[in-house]
Amino acid sequence: MDGTVVAVVAVVGILLLVLKGGMRVVNQVERGVVFRWGKALPSHRQPGITFLIPFADRMRKVNVQIVTMPVPTQEGITRDNVSVKVDAVVYFRVTDPVRAAIEVQDYVFAVGQVAQSSLRSIIGKSDLDDLLSDRERLHEGLALMIDSPAAGWGVHIDRVEIKDVQLPESLKRSMSRQAEAERERRARVITADGEFQAAQQLANASRIMSDTPEAMQLRLLQTVVEVAAEKNSTLVMPFPVELLRYFDRAAQKMGGAGHEVPAQSGEERPPAPGPVPTAATPSASAEVPAPAPVPDGEGRL
Repeated sequence: MDGTVVAVVAVVGILLLVLKGGMRVVNQVERGVVFRWGKALPSHRQPGITFLIPFADRMRKVNVQIVTMPVPTQEGITRDNVSVKVDAVVYFRVTDPVRAAIEVQDYVFAVGQVAQSSLRSIIGKSDLDDLLSDRERLHEGLALMIDSPAAGWGVHIDRVEIKDVQLPESLKRSMSRQAEAERERRARVITADGEFQAAQQLANASRIMSDTPEAMQLRLLQTVVEVAAEKNSTLVMPFPVELLRYFDRAAQKMGGAGHEVPAQSGEERPPAPGPVPTAATPSASAEVPAPAPVPDGEGRL
């Protein structure tokens, strides 16, 4: 009896050890690929507790999370012969754990090498302007170039992005001068356009005011109101030219009335008054006496 109990306990212990040795836990972010006698099973193990046959099965866990892998800086020459340095980042994940485990030795390293070669290739096929401005198209092209070989490894490329484009210092200075010249050109064009529009509007306004003189009066009153609204301001009133012309005509009329009126035919013109002789002014017919001789020192004249 005692021997039977010991045997049962021994068998139960051995079974527990076997079960413990064959029990595995697969995490939520992993998938298990089972190799039985060295041959991979067609289906992978889902997350949770799974059992393996001792001494026959061996399981490899494959992470199915999205992997963010930076691509080292690659130096290349663009299609327009500009030397640049470009780095990128690749986002990918495993979609088929079995193929990722058996088709490639290290799928992370393999994707990194494909990404570097694809980045150098896309640099040589693109212009500098495309690398700086049209990056969305380059991202799509890079993702397609990397995804083509990675699809056979059970890996899917989610996204590829170019992080930075390093330009030579001489090219940076040239581009800055070009941008400055372009901004100055646009500023001059905008200023000239504004002056043209202002001149055109002033010409239209002058035509309207010339057709309606009352508009000039209204504009003058509006200007007076605007100037009077300011404090401590000096108001300068323009003098109308028409008023000056009116005074000029009135002065001419008054001056014409003061002049002599020419005699009519048949009338005698009165003699003009002559100058009146004074005591200091002798008449023209009076003789001036000669000066008396003055005797010299010897008494001779």
